[in-house]
Amino acid sequence: MASPALRQAIENGSFIAAPGVYDLISALIADRMGFKALYATGYGTVASALGLPDAGLATYTEMIDRMGRIAEMTKTPVIADADTGYGGLLNVRHTVRGYEKAGIAAIQIEDQEFPKKCGHTPHRRVIPLADMVRKIQVASDSRSSADFLIIARTDARTGHGLDEAIRRGVAYAEAGADIIFVESPESEAEMAEIGRRIDKPLLANMVHGGRTPLLPVDRLAELGFAIAIFPALGFLSAGHALRDAYEDLKRHGQTTAAVPLYSFTEFNHLIGFPDVWEFERRYPESD
Repeated sequence: MASPALRQAIENGSFIAAPGVYDLISALIADRMGFKALYATGYGTVASALGLPDAGLATYTEMIDRMGRIAEMTKTPVIADADTGYGGLLNVRHTVRGYEKAGIAAIQIEDQEFPKKCGHTPHRRVIPLADMVRKIQVASDSRSSADFLIIARTDARTGHGLDEAIRRGVAYAEAGADIIFVESPESEAEMAEIGRRIDKPLLANMVHGGRTPLLPVDRLAELGFAIAIFPALGFLSAGHALRDAYEDLKRHGQTTAAVPLYSFTEFNHLIGFPDVWEFERRYPESD
């Protein structure tokens, strides 16, 4: 079941900066850092698991397997991307129950048409406001605990303007969402307007290379935001490091000091080999 830690942190007024994790290695590393939450990014998860773009291609079954494993292997509360809820109202109920049972702390559902697209890419279309309100009502009613938080995301800003995005955010809050996520505001002034007009905990999406300005967490708090997610930080930094390492090997025929590497000893500890070694010590194989 969902940990109460994330809800309590929000209620206590603690600002939450959540790094993006996309596989078990990134999740295990971030889990050791002392963050108040981790953000299990749909973009990164689909890319790492399937090698495909975040364009509505991953199924509920594929995503719940990955998200649930991240939650199981970490101690930090996990905020998980659930796209559009993977279908209609019955699918939303099934998704909420599945994510909650898997130990996720908060689920993000967006108002895009299916198939959805990454929030910082073009040609996104949104469903009617009333349809999304019903999804949020179903999501809120389907959870078994108030510790499991519902994040309602609207992608209306890009195609319909800021006023429509804020109107939707207000409606989703009234429908039962705990946190409102207005995707892709395009200036600090727009973010301030969101903070003034939506009376609910707000989530800011800090995408490196995206449409929204990257602001420090202190400034985001001043603007009225409670959470900032950094979904691309993990996979963009990992991609850069892998490219450099592989290019180094290709160029020199060996690895050089130019490429920093994670300690193999530390990595063994990260993924749990000491437990295996202790088990083997206690229960040696018979000859």
